[in-house]
Amino acid sequence: MATDGEISHRFVETNGIKMHIAEAGSPGNPVVLLLHGFPELWYSWRHQMPALAAAGYRVVAPDLRGFGQTDAPHGMEKYTSLHIVGDLVGLLDALGEEKVFVAGHDWGAIIAWDVCLFRPDRVKALVALSVPYSPRNPKHSFSQSLKRVLGEGYYFSRFQEPGRPEADFARFDAKTVVKKMLLNSKGEVLVAPKDKEVMDILEEPTELPPWISEEELDYYAQEFSRTGFTTGLNYYRAANLSWELKAPWTMVKISVPALFVTGDRDLVYCTPGIRDYVDKGRLKADVPNLKETIVLSSGHFMQQESAGEVNSILVSFFGEII
Repeated sequence: MATDGEISHRFVETNGIKMHIAEAGSPGNPVVLLLHGFPELWYSWRHQMPALAAAGYRVVAPDLRGFGQTDAPHGMEKYTSLHIVGDLVGLLDALGEEKVFVAGHDWGAIIAWDVCLFRPDRVKALVALSVPYSPRNPKHSFSQSLKRVLGEGYYFSRFQEPGRPEADFARFDAKTVVKKMLLNSKGEVLVAPKDKEVMDILEEPTELPPWISEEELDYYAQEFSRTGFTTGLNYYRAANLSWELKAPWTMVKISVPALFVTGDRDLVYCTPGIRDYVDKGRLKADVPNLKETIVLSSGHFMQQESAGEVNSILVSFFGEII
């Protein structure tokens, strides 16, 4: 096991798959589980792991099912939120941890909310980055609502189409795909015209911002060049199936202590309806123990772009709960 800011790696058997996890901190310390999004990996938390370990936590950041070195089962139906939460509950069992702190970003935030929904007994507190909680609507899924409002060109809808985003991405190397996504921070909703693909509306910057290096982009590129993007895209494709399976939790509120963090240029926060939902108290109504909403001067990938601020938020909030 690594100590202090050192990061070690190993594999854990959970829920029928082999999961790759990165770890930092000392055994016996309170555990923080960090959940990444798309197109990301455990590596997205590289700035938070040493900071949390130094603050006295044991930090565990997995490659989620279908990402990086973790197994990637075949078939969209293997990527529902119940599968992913099942993986994580099995991980906690393998670690011998009954209750943990959780932080999630992007799809990792969606999964983190669902961990709190399905198994609140396993969560001490949650910090969700970028994606607010969305209680299950009995009539239609969240992705169906987005498609009705924003059209079939909305990136989420496009990513649900079998083969289309893969063909879109295949026009570029993996590094370019990741770079276009990670460095998109205009605060605009991603909607492609009928005659264009999502990659066509994402610019490739000529210079990198100071918060990411070529070497860091190379890490992502190496992994996605090896695995491809399909199993990560399956999270989008399984969204409607997840909605069907979550019928027993229709309109259930989240009970665990929670904090929501977004960026003022986050493409999710800038989606029609989301800002009002967050800012006008409706998120607080659905998450009664929501302590605060923090809006950073940042884009979507805030734990990388605003790493120091996110580190301080995590350490401070989790420290209040202990």
